[in-house]
Amino acid sequence: MISKTVTIEEIDNLSLRWNDYIDASVLYRRSLREEMELRGVDPDELRNLLDRAQKQGYTLDEIAEDTNRFDDLQLLVENQQRQPPAGDATDD
Repeated sequence: MISKTVTIEEIDNLSLRWNDYIDASVLYRRSLREEMELRGVDPDELRNLLDRAQKQGYTLDEIAEDTNRFDDLQLLVENQQRQPPAGDATDD
């Protein structure tokens, strides 16, 4: 798991302190899922594409640099599948 810094307002901080049983990371993930839903991105499909890209040898940093939306990631994975593996190309 990777930790990120999230800026929250003082009222948010106070509320979290009062309700220390609330898992703020769950709230963060829920909010991200809602944003994905608004943009028509299925989290399961995104997870599958990310897994496939990583199995193809891409790191998370490379994926983030080479793509900036779901469709870009989908194209990255599909284009990689169409390319022949290294060493299979023939020189005629």
